[in-house]
Amino acid sequence: MGWHNKTPAKRIMDKAMDMKEKGLFRFLGLSGHNRSLFPCLAESRIFDLFHVRYNAAHRGAEQEIFPHIKGEARPGAVSYTATRWGQLLNAKKMPPGENPPSASDCYRFVLSNPGVDVCVCGPKDQVQMREGLRTLELGPLNPEELSRMRKIGDYVHTHSAKFF
Repeated sequence: MGWHNKTPAKRIMDKAMDMKEKGLFRFLGLSGHNRSLFPCLAESRIFDLFHVRYNAAHRGAEQEIFPHIKGEARPGAVSYTATRWGQLLNAKKMPPGENPPSASDCYRFVLSNPGVDVCVCGPKDQVQMREGLRTLELGPLNPEELSRMRKIGDYVHTHSAKFF
């Protein structure tokens, strides 16, 4: 289900559940920016996954979502905007003396969080696709890399135009 910042209307949920029961789809997911909504919806056990904004500059999910949707039966978490719309890759947006991370570093940051199951990337060409796939070879960030990404994320968050 598309971008919902409050519980979807009953008629929409009834239709979605009817479609699922008819086998028109197997998994029901929801996207939104209201982080406090996801733990509430997880309690309903209706949703199979949540599509959440999470990156080094937008880390609110670390307190507001991930700790509250745990266990084997929890909905999956799909992260988007790992590069914060490219801002985390922009040399002009970096702290003084800091080089920008690679897209792979941004994906690794997201996937280093055990609350995230999938990180969406949107490569525009073969070069960017290879960079995204490099993430799988490199694996999770080490503590120093995580610290660097958090530092960059904090700087970008406080020195860039606010989104949503």
